[in-house]
Amino acid sequence: MTTAQAIMQSDVASITVRDTMETAAQRMRQLDVGALPICDGEGHPVGIVTDRDIVVKCIAAGANPRATTAGEMAQGDELLTVDADTEIDAALTLMERHQIRRLLVTEAGKLVGIITEADLSRRLPESTVGEFVEAICAQHLPASTESSR
Repeated sequence: MTTAQAIMQSDVASITVRDTMETAAQRMRQLDVGALPICDGEGHPVGIVTDRDIVVKCIAAGANPRATTAGEMAQGDELLTVDADTEIDAALTLMERHQIRRLLVTEAGKLVGIITEADLSRRLPESTVGEFVEAICAQHLPASTESSR
């Protein structure tokens, strides 16, 4: 039985609810990552912010990234997490059902890791990864059209 803990990256960096989107963007650049979990003062994850969130939900919406906090960005969407001992099949099902590319892993409610598409591709059979990617991207793929001549 493969668990979330066996697949996850345990050296996951995070930001606090008080950090700004500018701080998040700088941290992503330093770490060469596209997402950061948002944690409260006790290490409990309350959200996740992606580079796309910063651009689309902050900058493009006219908000100031120097003043917009991670806590503000974390509001709204339900945060999905799994316990470290969750079987990877259950974690994959959750990710596919909700079409999410990153899943936070917790122990006793505190952040201990993250599972990303890259982690899955490095540690799971190619066929499993292919099915996962197809499920995640299903609604985002353009409709197939045939050209008429």
